[in-house]
Amino acid sequence: MFMRMVYDEKLAQAAYIFGCQRTGEAIVIDPERDVDRYIEIARNNGLKITAVAETHIHADFVSGARELAERVGARVYISAEGGPDWSYQWLDKKKGGGSYDHQLLRDWDSFRIGAIEFRAMHTPGHTPEHMVFVVTDHGSGATEPIGVVSGDFLFVGDLGRPDLLESAAGKKGAMEPGAKDLFKSLRVLDGLPEFAQVWPGHGAGSACGKALGAVPMSTVGYERRFNTALRSATGEKDFVDFILAGQPEPPLYFADMKRVNKEGPSVLGELPSPTRLTPEELRSLDTKGVALVDTRPWAAFREGHVPGSLYLPLDKSFPTDAGSFIGENEQIVLIVSPGGVEEAVRDLVRIGRDRVTGWYHTSELDRFVGEGRTLAEAPEVEPERAAEMIGSGGPGVLDVRRRTEYDRGHLPDAVNISHTRLASRLDEAPSTEPLLVHCQSGIRSAKSTAFLRRMGFDAVNVRGGYAALEKLGSLRTVAGAE
Repeated sequence: MFMRMVYDEKLAQAAYIFGCQRTGEAIVIDPERDVDRYIEIARNNGLKITAVAETHIHADFVSGARELAERVGARVYISAEGGPDWSYQWLDKKKGGGSYDHQLLRDWDSFRIGAIEFRAMHTPGHTPEHMVFVVTDHGSGATEPIGVVSGDFLFVGDLGRPDLLESAAGKKGAMEPGAKDLFKSLRVLDGLPEFAQVWPGHGAGSACGKALGAVPMSTVGYERRFNTALRSATGEKDFVDFILAGQPEPPLYFADMKRVNKEGPSVLGELPSPTRLTPEELRSLDTKGVALVDTRPWAAFREGHVPGSLYLPLDKSFPTDAGSFIGENEQIVLIVSPGGVEEAVRDLVRIGRDRVTGWYHTSELDRFVGEGRTLAEAPEVEPERAAEMIGSGGPGVLDVRRRTEYDRGHLPDAVNISHTRLASRLDEAPSTEPLLVHCQSGIRSAKSTAFLRRMGFDAVNVRGGYAALEKLGSLRTVAGAE
């Protein structure tokens, strides 16, 4: 049996390729949308992708299942559980007409890829239709499973959060029933051997849980002993209270992903190929209608940028931040070095931000100046100056940290809106100008400041953030929620 995890460091997302070396067949479970990577890995290992499967309707990335069905004719294996509200709606919408080759799976259904058996087990909680795949390699003579592709049910050190249908997708009243379903789903683990490996859908950094481990995989026995969320499952009430407490605010684009993956992502065929813009074309852009994404370091952006630009460096949080600050149907133009164009495009299509139409070289930004156009500076104040301004009662203060961070300590009059939810809550931001924006260290607030200025706020970043303000000792802070 061939097995390979393909990991996206930025979204902390894992897809898995399993192949039967005897028959040359392979399956991809939970692929992202730019599927050329999986096809190449399979080809380089003498395999052909003949199938694709999903553990659930994803919220944090655009699924590549439909893409693989179109690209290589892969047979689709997906859940039939969860009820009509959680049924996939794209299986009969093949490009050119007709339906995709597919099998809808019920609890305990199984299928084979060569000599490898995949048994689907319904594990609702994170989502109503969620399934895990228990893998047995009959080609090696095994009679017990080697492992389980656990999706967003079981992580290393954590369980999948059951609140996203409410907190991200807006389905009121879904949180507590989801937690209770998750508690019941834990019984599935009782039927698995302790030596079975756990291949989770995410690792540390994912917003699909609150305490995911950085180790890529584990075993059922280890998780039974040391997984904090599993150890909290002494009773339903205690488990529900534990699993719902302290979950981070989901990025704004999560709601889009649920809908897109349920209805069916558009088929890419190939990656978007943005056109390199001239200075004249850059000057002609209306940054109120086009998301101009500047990927340079903060120091360079602060010194001079095209007015209305978003500050989104091409770092690990780029796709999450882009999905939070850029609308689903907005046209996107990148200010990026040539070596970063493909990376940025892949990051964006993975979160459904497909309209990447142009890019401009970072080294030529000085050529933007002219014909009445100048570069703008991003205002930023030192913590000492920010403390003076706050002490005088002049500015509004916006804290863009997560709620859990805010509750541990905050400025008394600061309004808290996590930066990943800011675009949906602009009406709650203080209207007093200037608006001082801070996070813990100044990074998230720098991105938020640029976004707010694009939206018309007189926003000013606080260098060093709350940590720097707290060190001064001259401002009163509040511990715990008021």
